Amino acid sequence: MSIRKPKLVLIDLDGTLVDSVPDLAFCVDEMMKTLGKPAWGLDKVRTWVGNGVERLVMRALTDTLWDDPSEAAFAEALQIFMALYADNTSARSCLYDGVVEGLGYLQSSGFKVGCVTNKAEAFTVPLLKDMGIFDKFAVVVSGDTTPKKKPDPMPLLYAAEQLAELPEDCLMIGDSMHDVKAARNAGFQVVCVPYGYNHGHDIRDAEPDQVIDSLAELKNLF
Repeated sequence: MSIRKPKLVLIDLDGTLVDSVPDLAFCVDEMMKTLGKPAWGLDKVRTWVGNGVERLVMRALTDTLWDDPSEAAFAEALQIFMALYADNTSARSCLYDGVVEGLGYLQSSGFKVGCVTNKAEAFTVPLLKDMGIFDKFAVVVSGDTTPKKKPDPMPLLYAAEQLAELPEDCLMIGDSMHDVKAARNAGFQVVCVPYGYNHGHDIRDAEPDQVIDSLAELKNLF
């Protein structure tokens, strides 16, 4: 499927720009140890990432994707996790291959570029700054910027409104089915990368408009 050249490109953070699982897994495992429970390890945590830290903590407590723990257990665990993650937001994380090249292409070609993530602003901004890419974005929409998160279209539409662009002139780049759903619900085009966090499922099954191996391929897309 061909991609129309957009005016605004919005990019997901975790699993698309940054491999943040090493830090998240460290915090999950330290949280579990503090609670007197066994650690899960990096590979297990990798299958849970993508819907914000609150849901990540719930998954660590229940070993399921969508079951909810008791309110008391969740409140205790979340407090522990938040303290850990505040001190371990980026030390073990890294940019994916092609991100620097892809952002450079978008910037030099005159596209408006934004970042839209379900991660809370308190963690999003430090992570982007620590990775050296915060200044590449004209708008950053975090998980607590709008009342609803992806897959709701609200964060995407908010970003488009901030930069005065219509949905039909916007493109979302992400790694998960939630990015695809958010883009479809917002009336955006959507391109995905196959290396991120989609709970073990092939992102092609979500039927984005295109799948590219890295953001370095953006220059060949339009």
